[in-house]
Amino acid sequence: MGKLYIIGLCILVVAILANAIIVKIGILSWYDFLSLLNEHGSNGLKRIGIIDYLWLFVGYPFILSLGYLVGAKIFTIIFN
Repeated sequence: MGKLYIIGLCILVVAILANAIIVKIGILSWYDFLSLLNEHGSNGLKRIGIIDYLWLFVGYPFILSLGYLVGAKIFTIIFN
């Protein structure tokens, strides 16, 4: 249970930092993506650039997986 909690916290921190950075850069976050789809329906997909798609479906999952690895490493350092 403790391991999952530490990993979850690390993923959360990484997600918050990643979202803060991409908003500054001007890339869509998941919130922006879903809001665009909600507002424009499937036509909203045409308004999204390739960089946004790459971030949302490749970059963001990769960054979150790094949060998992950091959390697992922190758990190992603390409890082993």
